[in-house]
Amino acid sequence: MFTGIVEETGKVAAFTQGGDSWKLQIAAEVALKDIALGDSIAVNGCCLTVTQFDTRHVWFDVLEETRRLTHFSTLSAGASVNLERALRFGGKIGGHFVTGHVDGQGVIEIFEARGADYYLRVKAPAGQGRYLIHKGSITIDGISLTVAEVDGDAFAVWIIPTTLQVTNLREKQVGSPVNLEFDLLGKYVEKLAVAHRS
Repeated sequence: MFTGIVEETGKVAAFTQGGDSWKLQIAAEVALKDIALGDSIAVNGCCLTVTQFDTRHVWFDVLEETRRLTHFSTLSAGASVNLERALRFGGKIGGHFVTGHVDGQGVIEIFEARGADYYLRVKAPAGQGRYLIHKGSITIDGISLTVAEVDGDAFAVWIIPTTLQVTNLREKQVGSPVNLEFDLLGKYVEKLAVAHRS
């Protein structure tokens, strides 16, 4: 479980295909503190399991299914990725409950400065607009954000300058893919409502 509050941006050192899975190596600092094999770390919002680490890098195995559902297929050496260690008991919850299970890929339609802040509009996969609620929560590449506008399967959020500085959003542009995780509560409510109608 995560909160969507990015702790640092790491750099992809290598992303290569292995015999049983893809191997993702990331250079990091904060994410390495108190790290242990088997720990969960959200990488651009996707929960991955630590398989190896040293003093400067952490490694993950990435399944083909994960590459299909996320924009990991576009990752290459040098790319910035948002990192968040799993929530610990007694820790602060500054965003919202995030599972790290990516629902699909969105595409940035508009990303521009408006005054001191930034306006970001994303097109979600067809039919997933049902999970978007004005003033509700959304996770974009692992960043907990508040939905400011909803238009069918598209939505907009406002980005403060600090978020732009401490996440990989500073490298995004129109057409960039982003990992999306919709609010867990909305998905449960839908499931219960469908079951109740049956």
